[in-house]
Amino acid sequence: MTSEGCETAVIQSLAPGPIEGVSYPLKVFYCGQCSMPTEYCDYSGQTDLCRAWATQNAPELLEGLDISEEPAEGDEKKKQKRGGKGSKPGAATASAGKKKSGAQKVTLQREPRGKKSVTVIKGLATFDIDLKVASKLFAQKFACGSSVTGADEIVIQGDVKDDLLDLIPEKWSQVTDELIDDLGDKKR
Repeated sequence: MTSEGCETAVIQSLAPGPIEGVSYPLKVFYCGQCSMPTEYCDYSGQTDLCRAWATQNAPELLEGLDISEEPAEGDEKKKQKRGGKGSKPGAATASAGKKKSGAQKVTLQREPRGKKSVTVIKGLATFDIDLKVASKLFAQKFACGSSVTGADEIVIQGDVKDDLLDLIPEKWSQVTDELIDDLGDKKR
């Protein structure tokens, strides 16, 4: 077997080796505030605290770093907002507007969800009832899931309209039987 006309390929290593002017092993300095390497303090969300820590404890680390004081033009800080329907910006003002209008009613309605159904309660916030507390009460009373899904809406798993007609006036005296409307079943 002779290899006539064959060329051998030179395989270059992926690791280029030591870089000139760099001392090895590398020393990584960590921020005492955010516990990230100091190069990443700008992304920690605590840049002001990191900058204050670095100026006090390790000012030599700030020389080569660019921890920005303010976001660049057009680059506003974006903060994550949780939630679904309940976190809309105008939702709180909408419920406050309803509170001042004359018609204060609590509505109960059963909605189908697949083979099962849920009970939707709207209007409790107009009577200054804390929806999270009410949701927790309903979940404990009926041994089911209950959650606040809107600015003035609670969803309870299962059909519990009849029990709610008795429980709501009993628990909150400002909501009388006349102020509760049973809307029946919602059509698909």
